[in-house]
Order: sequence, then structure tokens, then C-alpha cells
Amino acid sequence: MYEQNYENQQLQCVECGKIFEFLAEDQEFYAKKGYSAPKRCPECRENRKARSHGGGSRGGGGYREKREFPVICAACGCETTVPFKPSNDRPVFCSDCYKKQQQ
Repeated sequence: MYEQNYENQQLQCVECGKIFEFLAEDQEFYAKKGYSAPKRCPECRENRKARSHGGGSRGGGGYREKREFPVICAACGCETTVPFKPSNDRPVFCSDCYKKQQQ
């Protein structure tokens, strides 16, 4: 296997049209990971990442808000919350009682 010599490249962002530099060390990293050269400048990549993880209207790939459902523990009777909608056919436990059930 031969050693690749990388040189800084000037690329044009497909989103905003701005020219940005693709550094030699970044090219080497991308090559080792099997990635192709970036199509967007760092700012547009960051904005795109923020939109996809910020719950934008585009759907898919973003983080959902964590839902909690209030319940009464079937073992000790304390009020707690669980990250799923409980059904009436199975008992629901607080975290302490759940751990005891697992042991």
C-alpha cells in the first residue's frame, strides 16, 4: 500500500456557494474513514446538523422530546413516571421496586 500525499483543496459549497478549504489532514481523515470529500462548507454542515437534530419540520433523524407518563408503583404505591404509556394489564413499578424485581 502506498502513502498518499494530500494537499489543501479549495471546494465550493453546494448550499451557499462559498469557497472553503479542505485541509490535507482532513482529507487523510476522510480517506481513512472511507468518506467522500465534503459538499458543504463547515457552516452549512453545522446548520444542517442543527436542523436535523433540532426537531425541524423535515422529519426523520431528529431527537424526539422524551415523554414521561405518571403512574402509581404496583409494589410500594409511590407516585413516579415511566418513559412508556402503561397498559392496564401489567403492573408498573418505580425504579427501586423494578430493581428489586430483577434481583
